Amino acid sequence: MNICIVIVVAYLMGSIPFGLIIGLARGIDVRTVGSKNIGATNVLRTVGRPWGILAFALDFGKGVAGAVLAPLLANAVCGGAPAPDIAALAGGLAAVAGHTWPVWLRFRGGKGVATSAGMLVAIAPAAVGIAFAVWLVVLIASRYVSLASISAAAALAVAIWLRASHSAPHWWLVPALVTALAILVIARHHANIARLMSGTENRFSWKRH
Repeated sequence: MNICIVIVVAYLMGSIPFGLIIGLARGIDVRTVGSKNIGATNVLRTVGRPWGILAFALDFGKGVAGAVLAPLLANAVCGGAPAPDIAALAGGLAAVAGHTWPVWLRFRGGKGVATSAGMLVAIAPAAVGIAFAVWLVVLIASRYVSLASISAAAALAVAIWLRASHSAPHWWLVPALVTALAILVIARHHANIARLMSGTENRFSWKRH
């Protein structure tokens, strides 16, 4: 019962389409412009840098909330929480699922990069630090946000295995699920990968909007 509450609450948190809401508040439906994605990158390109940063922060917060707040709520409602690491992982993954397949938008959401980062900061901050460093280096070198995100997801999967404590019970569970999440994030970039290969992917601009 507890874990079900965690998953449902975290999924609904993740389903809040902050990027779409921000765009509509500025008179732009991000589903019809740019990459037609509700994520922070498309908001940044089509609505403006400050709004893209805000969308990223809010989507990031959904991941943190799923991993931290949803288990606390389950504990408050049921008077007992599941194992903390399992609850945090379940809540975080549910938030990512909500962002990627939001019930309010006919299950057509974002790619889950920011929300995944928020979840992982809550449960594996060191691995996220490594992944962020890779993301930043690739972005500066290539100016492709998509390539930076794909590279960071791959780096995260490697880092989570290298830093796992083999002495803990079920030590492989979190690395395995995080690796699955990284694969999902990469798979959600299939259109970007095709554009990268064809040389038609948009480069990030450092100029202010």
